[in-house]
Amino acid sequence: MPAEIPGLLTGELRNLLNIIGAAGGLGAAAYGLVDGSKVMWGGVSNIGFRHVTRALKPFDAALDLATTDQWRETLRAQWLNGAALSDQKATAKALIHLGLTGDNARAMARATVVDPEELHEAAVKLDRGTPLSHTDINALGRFDASIDAKLDAGYGRADQQYRNVARAIAGVTALVLAALAGGILWGGGHGGFDPGAYFTSRDFLLALLVGAIAVPIAPVAKDLASTLQAAAQAAQSVKV
Repeated sequence: MPAEIPGLLTGELRNLLNIIGAAGGLGAAAYGLVDGSKVMWGGVSNIGFRHVTRALKPFDAALDLATTDQWRETLRAQWLNGAALSDQKATAKALIHLGLTGDNARAMARATVVDPEELHEAAVKLDRGTPLSHTDINALGRFDASIDAKLDAGYGRADQQYRNVARAIAGVTALVLAALAGGILWGGGHGGFDPGAYFTSRDFLLALLVGAIAVPIAPVAKDLASTLQAAAQAAQSVKV
């Protein structure tokens, strides 16, 4: 009996290796299909951007002035193209600074922790090129900190929603692909596809299981498969 253990063990590992490989490939295919939706007006990449525009709403006046009302398209283009979040936040912050004037400073200060009069005075001096006082520098510093906090919250929530929804869509896609592939394989082995027999078979349940684990296992499938393959080779070399 002990002499059969290595052979049994390597056989199970090979089966598991095949399942992991299939799940990894299926997950990659599902991600690819979801990513491909971007050709349709941005597709899945549009998800989450509303949190960005909501976070920037207190600074609309400055953004509209800086970009002649085109800032949403500018920032949306970066979001759809998947630019680094740090770069996107830096662009938004630069546009706010560019549009900051004495006319809109008080309104934006009320949405932050800055005294409206202090920010107004600092903005007027910036417009005129007048040297800034310590009070002005402190007001602009607090204004910057408030912008950073709002941008971090907005982009953080946007990125979280995008990732969660994209994973959910990829998961559903993987389940559908797994069920279809399982049905094709089942029909080939049973002389034709019978929906009633297939949907009540163990093969259908196995297909759903592979589809369910495909998305979370896709990013690590290659490393996990390599590890299991090494384990199978080690088990095969065991001498009894």
